[in-house]
Amino acid sequence: MAFISVSGEPGCRHEELARIITQRLSCEQVNEARMCELITAEFGSPSDIPEKAWAHLATSILAKLGVQHHLIISSTGSELLFRNLPGVFRAHVVAPEQRRLGNLMIDRRLERPEAKVILHQMDVEQVATRKRRFGSIGRRIEIYDLVMNAEALATEQMAEVVDAAVKAKALLELGLLSAAAEAQIQFQVRLKLARYGIVPPDRVTLTRKEFGHPSEEVFANLLDFYRIAWDYEPRSFALQWDKDGKVLEAFTPDFYLPEFDLYVELTTMKQANVTRKNRKIRLLRAIYPHVNIQVFYQKDVQDLVIKYGLPERLAQ
Repeated sequence: MAFISVSGEPGCRHEELARIITQRLSCEQVNEARMCELITAEFGSPSDIPEKAWAHLATSILAKLGVQHHLIISSTGSELLFRNLPGVFRAHVVAPEQRRLGNLMIDRRLERPEAKVILHQMDVEQVATRKRRFGSIGRRIEIYDLVMNAEALATEQMAEVVDAAVKAKALLELGLLSAAAEAQIQFQVRLKLARYGIVPPDRVTLTRKEFGHPSEEVFANLLDFYRIAWDYEPRSFALQWDKDGKVLEAFTPDFYLPEFDLYVELTTMKQANVTRKNRKIRLLRAIYPHVNIQVFYQKDVQDLVIKYGLPERLAQ
């Protein structure tokens, strides 16, 4: 798959450059607006999704498109995606402020003072968007394969340079993304999305309940990731009765996994309270020997957090 990102400083007309390259190379273009539409269609409103999940959502969508098309991407931060794929090429456009101001004045029919204010706002917003999506990542020039100066080259000339570079590297001859490669990318993406409680649309989706502890939500996300159906606190087991048969003590496991006929109890509280819970579990096993129950202690949950890169605070 040829994955060609086209980025630039505001006012450099890099969006126009991306459109021209798309036509020249007969690729599929994904700009900022289309990326937003695709994320909304696939995962729901972006306003409900953490900004730091953007890179993973974008990767999932672009991998699906890459099975069918070579791609030209002009969405903020796209140059930071797919850095390890062989077909990636990153072009970036720069220009002095006066050139960028002039372009903005012509493109939007603005006077210079107004154009200067808007250009400053665009610069600030671009930096803020990259920071929200990728954290504190400076604009390092070495991440780009090609940097062009819009003061020295017209848009059509820059398109010719990119066209020549893509053909020289034979990117379009590499073929589209294979189904196996796409599946591997989606596997990694789903693992990362689990950190944010986001389940891709083709996963098993179950009705959520209010969890008693954040670690239970983490565990539920992992179960969803592995397509394991679960119920949260579906049943209580009586453990002690009075002489009239009234229940004095009961125990409610956190999860039930119907596929395995297994109850799961998470114990992430202070160690001083674990003894009391262990006593209840021993009683449950003695009274209900046919009931299968697995206990996950604090270390077990912390191991899951470390293994899957989940927020460590959720295991406390």
